[in-house]
Amino acid sequence: MRERPAARLVVLAGEDRLLLFRFLFREGALAGEEYWATPGGGVEPGESFSEAAIRELREETGLTCPEAAPDIGERTFTMRLADGERVRARERFFAVRAGSGPLSRDGWTPHEAEVLAEHRWWSRAELSAPPIRIYPADVVVLYDAARAVLEGPAEGRGTG
Repeated sequence: MRERPAARLVVLAGEDRLLLFRFLFREGALAGEEYWATPGGGVEPGESFSEAAIRELREETGLTCPEAAPDIGERTFTMRLADGERVRARERFFAVRAGSGPLSRDGWTPHEAEVLAEHRWWSRAELSAPPIRIYPADVVVLYDAARAVLEGPAEGRGTG
């Protein structure tokens, strides 16, 4: 089974709301599947996970991020791609704080334009009890890790 490395982004904005895309597959091997997931995608040959994260963020949202977005987690699992191929997915997650500007679809591939139905900013409470599947299932753990690392060293420190 082929390994598919991917970089995913935990993008926070405003009052610590998390950006998720709703994937809706109308045809192909995943027809009928629907879920929410973080932005991101496959690592291209010769590209690092970090470089892929920066590129995917720009392509899928129009946002830019620091040259070294903090790496906050990794998971490995088996998944089926839209063409039906089963792969061993290896995903690394990077934390990013977004500005207040609008998102852009200008960098989307034809496949993304077909399956990305909408985006939405989610609160932590909404992530804890979603009305539909969210990937990864432990998104709240990643949300908390992103908040912690993006707060910076001077904020949120206790006194003891």
